[in-house]
Amino acid sequence: MKQMIALCLFAAFTWKAPAQPSRPRLPEPVIPGSGACLKAELIYSLDDRPTPQCHASTLAETPSGIIAAWFGGTHEKNPDVGIWTSRLVNGRWSRPVEVANGIQNDSLRYPCWNPVLYQVREGPLMLFFKVGPDPREWWGELMTSEVDGLTWSAPRKLGSSRLGPLIGPVKNKPVTLADGTILCPSSTERIVQGETFWQVHFERTSDLGKSWEVTGPINDGIEFDAIQPSILRYDNGRLQILCRTMQDVIAESWSPDGGWTWSPMKATSLPNPSAGIDAVTLQDGRQLLVYNHSRSGRRFPGREILNVAVTRDGIHWTPVLTLENQKGEYSYPAVIQSADGLVHITYTYDRKSIKHVVLDPQKIEEPSGKD
Repeated sequence: MKQMIALCLFAAFTWKAPAQPSRPRLPEPVIPGSGACLKAELIYSLDDRPTPQCHASTLAETPSGIIAAWFGGTHEKNPDVGIWTSRLVNGRWSRPVEVANGIQNDSLRYPCWNPVLYQVREGPLMLFFKVGPDPREWWGELMTSEVDGLTWSAPRKLGSSRLGPLIGPVKNKPVTLADGTILCPSSTERIVQGETFWQVHFERTSDLGKSWEVTGPINDGIEFDAIQPSILRYDNGRLQILCRTMQDVIAESWSPDGGWTWSPMKATSLPNPSAGIDAVTLQDGRQLLVYNHSRSGRRFPGREILNVAVTRDGIHWTPVLTLENQKGEYSYPAVIQSADGLVHITYTYDRKSIKHVVLDPQKIEEPSGKD
């Protein structure tokens, strides 16, 4: 049924089963202060939580330091869920504050979802987030700050496109292209006649979100139900995306022309238990990915294990660090590299707090031979 529906909506292509991910021996969990892991701490204590639950963190480096954001409230989807931020000041995280909510009027409030921070070069700090009852009905809003997140503009809706409401970057950070265009990795989740379709598309703006162009979807939601892409950059100008899927693998696609066209989506060698990922292009040319090295289902750890992998060519990935491996949920990472070369990662810590990890990428040990 799903294939029949998709054939009516999108061009057909030959189905191929995704390649099974490899199963390398994973490293032991990191010890903060040892090796590549310089630091690991909760942004706020489990005993002093501003909200019962939290999820989907994001972070950016501003001229005055690192800032993080996430959504928090009673639980995901509850109308009281808002967007919270904390700033790293003199080595300590500030008390979280709520900066946005989904209040529509005196009698209607929607939950907020998936904030994405992005510091524009020589421009404002942008905070994208979603508002709505669920991911099939949400819309994107944007706030900006000229003072590194201390205060924010009023939120405004991004508008609409042929795909429905604009949402900006759905989970992971945008990239700025050579011409100044901000390219936002995005996706939609739809149900058609009872069948779920996850599809990746891109939203781009050259005027800080005043106007938008949309590219895609680039997949049909049959072979890969893919969402929440991360964008990586290469010296030859090519772009690569890595995506969460429902097919137990991380999927990839490549663009030779700044995100206008993309290769057919295919499986990487890495597993994915239908959980969010994030990646960053390092200053030394390597690519670094944070992900759950697992699959879905009861026989696998799912979101209990959280890992870091690196590659030099975008094809051969090597798991190099294990950030978590214990009961609970450790998921939805965000990752950036700061100007000093250090890598900053935040992620959901059992839905109770947000954890911040600092890595020295020069101390990441890669096995000799082919990575």
